[in-house]
Amino acid sequence: MSTPAAFEGDQTPPEESSAPLVAELARIAALLRGEAAPRQETGDTPLDDLAGRLGLSPFERDVLVLAAAVELDAQIAATVAAAQGGTASPTFGLALAALPHAHWDALSPDRPLRRRRLVRLGPGDILALRPLRIDEAVLHRLTGLGAGRLDGLLADQRAGGLTAAQVELAAELASAVRAVDGPVLVHLAGADADTRAGVVARLAASLGGGVLAVSDAVAAERDAADTAAVLDREALLDGRLVATDDVRLLALLETEVVVTDAAGEAAGRVTLARTVPLPTASEEAELWRAALERSDAEIIRVAERELSQHFRLPAGVVAAVAAEWRALADPDLAALRRLVRERSRTGFGALAQRIEPRATWDDLVLPPGQQELLQEIERHVRHRAIVLDEWGFASRSDRGLGVTALFAGESGTGKTMAAEVLAGSLGLDLYRIDLSALVSKYIGETEKHLSIVFDAAEASGAVLLFDEADALFGKRSDVKDSHDRYANLEVAYLLQRMESYRGLAILTTNLRGNVDRAFLRRIRFVVQFPFPDQASRTEIWRTVFPAATPLADVDFAALARMQLSGGAIRQIALSAAFAAAGEGVAVGPEHLLRAATREVAKSERTLTAAETGALRGGSA
Repeated sequence: MSTPAAFEGDQTPPEESSAPLVAELARIAALLRGEAAPRQETGDTPLDDLAGRLGLSPFERDVLVLAAAVELDAQIAATVAAAQGGTASPTFGLALAALPHAHWDALSPDRPLRRRRLVRLGPGDILALRPLRIDEAVLHRLTGLGAGRLDGLLADQRAGGLTAAQVELAAELASAVRAVDGPVLVHLAGADADTRAGVVARLAASLGGGVLAVSDAVAAERDAADTAAVLDREALLDGRLVATDDVRLLALLETEVVVTDAAGEAAGRVTLARTVPLPTASEEAELWRAALERSDAEIIRVAERELSQHFRLPAGVVAAVAAEWRALADPDLAALRRLVRERSRTGFGALAQRIEPRATWDDLVLPPGQQELLQEIERHVRHRAIVLDEWGFASRSDRGLGVTALFAGESGTGKTMAAEVLAGSLGLDLYRIDLSALVSKYIGETEKHLSIVFDAAEASGAVLLFDEADALFGKRSDVKDSHDRYANLEVAYLLQRMESYRGLAILTTNLRGNVDRAFLRRIRFVVQFPFPDQASRTEIWRTVFPAATPLADVDFAALARMQLSGGAIRQIALSAAFAAAGEGVAVGPEHLLRAATREVAKSERTLTAAETGALRGGSA
């Protein structure tokens, strides 16, 4: 008898490594020659296990071995080809003629050989003459190689570390699954995919098995019924549960436990819905403490008090950031903050634009009252976890705990700059969301967009700046039609998400009067950005030019006579600087006058003589 092809090149002889399978092949070869060949029962081979778990009859077992034999033994393949006139793949007719205990229904779609996709039927009109091919994953299993990734069907799943609360959730789910009489669909939601995978792995281990994590992109390209049958087979053989978000498979799988985060239910299954929470501030502080063990005490303190308050990072991400930080040439606190921000920048897509905060408190020119209000906002964000969690205010109520603000004022009065200052001072990312672009005419789409934004922001604790709030916050409390009623629902949803968001959410409007009072009552801070007076404009002109910019005869007090907003002043200064650079000279009054004339023309007005008198005279 020739050496089975699957064992060629092995250092260990096949008789020693897979003697039971070799004996099975020899028995099939004898039966094909018409010789009596009783089976030697061992009870502990991969073939015995497969046959027992899937309920194969003795004949079905032999058919499976016959299909495997032609793949593993060239001599048996030649014998089969000679018996069938040249076709090496055995037919069901050959099996009926050569194998004992034959029965016709072995190839029924309801019997294990086809139902569990152990063998595949080749083309042909007559069932008994169609060639049989063993499924490759099954062949690997019989030879002791395991099923592997099932030709790409299974995803490489990264199971993240878990907090104590997440471990407890997995244990609770396992108890619930055991209590259910019948198949179960576990609907597992949560912001972090790796953490969900960790909970699924812990659930599977508690139930005594592993996880078949489906690559849904690969599954989508395949026949759903065939894919479900393969998954059911593998789940039965290894005692594993199936994790998939392919809704087609949810309706077809027979596996006892299926886990998904896709919406909906599956007929005939009891649905258990749970949400995997991200770590709380106190849990994350513990994670940082463990991850930064033996680091500088000040860095650990900042991580516990600052990073754990502003960011909601899974255990696996905390560990990964700490490892990456330790590997840096200069692992200082600034580098740790940067790595944390970079790791949390996911999920916004095209709905938000990240703004790099560059402005500081020194750049912000506002009346003292507005400055103090902005500093109060910073204190609320910076010390939120201490007041709410450590001091217990959150235990009294979960309403209105988010830090929300409305910035009202004309365009260019500093609303976006103030958001930059707050984000930069807090060491957080700033994301600008244009509400006028986000609001959809289709029912449910606006809430969907808002949900994506807030879900993505939860991990990062980013400052969210919702521009053009007038697009949503009109005076709509008086419901006249269904459109008004739905618009109010959109506003209510936005406010609800803002109030529960653990970071800072800011709305901007050019006109505070456009926002209904009923909505204003639910916003914690309202900051009015006034049009700058002459003294403020002088200060803005004084600070708008970087120290390295060359200036010639520029009188900031004279420039302040022009009725301009802070945003317009910054545009004029930039335009004048480019003009001067092009001429190779310092920035002077003539460059500023030309730039100012173009800037006010955008608003369809011209500069008055009073505004430009000093500049035109060239004095400074």
